[in-house]
Amino acid sequence: MTGIEPRTGQTVLVTGERIVAVGDTGSVHLPRGTTIVDGTGRFLIPGLVDMHVHLTAAGEPDGSRRFMIPLQLANGITTVRDMGGYLESLVPLREEIKKGKRLGPQIFYAGPYLDGSPPSFQPSFVVMNREQASEDVRQLVQRGVDFIKVQSMLSRDAYFAIAKAARREKIPFVGHVPDQVTAAEAADAGQHSIEHLTNVLRACSSDEARLMREQFYMPPKRETAAQARERVVRWQRELMGSYSEAASDALIAKFVAKDVWQTPTLVLLKHDAFPTLELGRAEHERYIPSATMQVWEKGRAQQLRFVTQAESDLRAQLLKKSESLVVQMQKNGVHVLAGTDSPAPDVVPGYSLHEELELLVEAGFEPQEALRAATSAAAEFLGKSKDWGTVAPGKYADLVLLDANPLQEIRNTRRIRAVVVRGQMLDRVALDRLLAEEASFASGH
Repeated sequence: MTGIEPRTGQTVLVTGERIVAVGDTGSVHLPRGTTIVDGTGRFLIPGLVDMHVHLTAAGEPDGSRRFMIPLQLANGITTVRDMGGYLESLVPLREEIKKGKRLGPQIFYAGPYLDGSPPSFQPSFVVMNREQASEDVRQLVQRGVDFIKVQSMLSRDAYFAIAKAARREKIPFVGHVPDQVTAAEAADAGQHSIEHLTNVLRACSSDEARLMREQFYMPPKRETAAQARERVVRWQRELMGSYSEAASDALIAKFVAKDVWQTPTLVLLKHDAFPTLELGRAEHERYIPSATMQVWEKGRAQQLRFVTQAESDLRAQLLKKSESLVVQMQKNGVHVLAGTDSPAPDVVPGYSLHEELELLVEAGFEPQEALRAATSAAAEFLGKSKDWGTVAPGKYADLVLLDANPLQEIRNTRRIRAVVVRGQMLDRVALDRLLAEEASFASGH
């Protein structure tokens, strides 16, 4: 992930949590008693990073402890960015992992969302004015969060007040572009990453101002559910029909100039676009606890209630346009991060990151570019390039050993022979045992 060609015939020496040497086999001195792992014919990559998860959203605030973490480790994920969750669970969980009391990925987190009223999700701080914005940001910084997460329902005043407070506290803010704010305004305000392309496609319209006004149209009370849905579909058609290359070029230039990164979560967008498909869920269903499965089924049933074939076709068009926009951004210098939003309905923790990488490549990324989005780019975004993101001396030993070359076929990231987490080796036997324990837990046995 350094941009140079893969190096063959290498020996990587790990002592404790760190890589201490990388060099041609035979040139690296191995201390007496060193454990040898034969990687002949295999491929070593940095540990993977899922840059959009919700560890405490798996049915209950403490769902992370027996659900997501084992699946992440088994899939080579050694670092995660939690994009909204309960600090009551996240703080002790991160400490346990840091102190070696629990094996798990390195965690960066935002804590509660900052949102308008009513908030879209919990836990949330409802921000209605500048005073609340300033106090909530200050309080979250004191509680040790790594960044501030903004949501869609924020008013303009509240959003820009949060941006000002984040600058004052010298902490990044990330998340959705609120419905009342344009993506260009978010870039100018200093938002460091945009998730799910929220309102980015709208910003590529030749008629963005009108589309924004229509988003906030207050329908008469006599409007039926079917009429409301028809109005939304009409708006989406107008969004597609008014796409402007000039507007998208200007927005991309803005993102590059303001260093606004994108976490498109294509796997989430695909599940939303095709709600009748379970995609990768069925294969891994045995790892999903029944409480989480019930949440997924309920959400999917609501989503499918009124979907017509015409609407499905429109969603497919919007997904295709979003994918092409991500490629256009990446080719023109906008940084892209790999994230999944797991455990959103049918987005299976761990496995969905491999699906995200495959979707990036299907959209037009080179395999190395997709891999970078889940390794060195994530380290760069989080300001941790000195510690991880590549295989190099002095960095943490977060590594994945693969049976096949992911640069030839991105699906080879699934062919995991071993995972190293801060120097601790999990071979295939240990990984299979981890998965078996998770399947047993999920089934209630």
